[in-house]
Amino acid sequence: MLVQGKAFRSIWHEEKRVLIIDQTLLPHRFEIRELTTLADCVTAIEQMQVRGAPLIGATAAYGFCLALEEGAGDAVLADTAARLLASRPTAVNLRWAVERMQRRLSSLPETERPAAAWQEAAVICEEDVAVNEAIGRHGCALIEEIWRRKEDTVHVLTHCNAGWLATVDWGTALAPVYQARRRGIPVHVWVDETRPRNQGAHLTAWELGAADIEHHLIADNSGGHLMQRGLVDLCLVGTDRTTATGDVCNKIGTYLKALAAADNGIPFYVALPGSTVDWRLEKGLDIPIEERSADEVTTSQGMDQEGKVVAVRICPRETPAFNPAFDVTPARLITGLITERGVCTASRDGLAGLFPEAVGHARP
Repeated sequence: MLVQGKAFRSIWHEEKRVLIIDQTLLPHRFEIRELTTLADCVTAIEQMQVRGAPLIGATAAYGFCLALEEGAGDAVLADTAARLLASRPTAVNLRWAVERMQRRLSSLPETERPAAAWQEAAVICEEDVAVNEAIGRHGCALIEEIWRRKEDTVHVLTHCNAGWLATVDWGTALAPVYQARRRGIPVHVWVDETRPRNQGAHLTAWELGAADIEHHLIADNSGGHLMQRGLVDLCLVGTDRTTATGDVCNKIGTYLKALAAADNGIPFYVALPGSTVDWRLEKGLDIPIEERSADEVTTSQGMDQEGKVVAVRICPRETPAFNPAFDVTPARLITGLITERGVCTASRDGLAGLFPEAVGHARP
């Protein structure tokens, strides 16, 4: 996507250098960070310099590349996989990418593994771009249908950041919005701030501003009010893990938006690549939920009047805080899943119809 007129992806490599946009500094500073070791990749994932399920997977793939430059034996492969898998527990694309890299590399002679790793990581990134572009096309058709019916601006509500910063490019939930904009469909986005890390305020608002798409930032608890007043036509969110039966795990607060949408008859769609489906899981409540530092709840980051980025405490110093990073939206609250292969119901049959080759991996 474009940043000040220049095309960027969220991760890329130049020769044997891996480069990322440090998302912890946005929207106040746009900085590119170089990753040179496996430890750098693990840190980038843990500290959310990169985040979003597809981008976490791509970063993990590049982690193998950097690790194998130091040694390419079986022990290195196993250690690399273990360290990456431990970096964040919820996003299934992390495991998907690690297992894919292991399959690709384990049968090769050690001397061939480094080059093959770079090649496979690049393929994963290119596939992600193509997948997200396809998600955008399928989702845009939903926006266009609403536009033709109401003959006015389509108002989309989104939660967290599922734009190009969460993927290699295009995004998942925002890809339909970008496609609609390119087709000349008038679209406006309600951007949840998405406490406690404020990915909506920091990242989604920044993306939409860069793309010159009309939007308003709203407090997380404003969505129900907007829906009651007929100011939301469609909810579009992403997901970090989706079960074989269609339950969706996304940034904390998504479940509440789905409840409000159901109560007000607002379509609630989830955009995801097939790699985000965990075919081994049946129930969303079995998904491991990452619990992050209480500091993310008790403090908030922003820019002061002098232009410095600072963190300030927003509660009494002695106040304890609990910080689950994700919640689960049950399939019954989801209108449909938007994938690279089309739109389906949030159900086992719906997913199996689009991904029949994966059915054998699901539990009976």
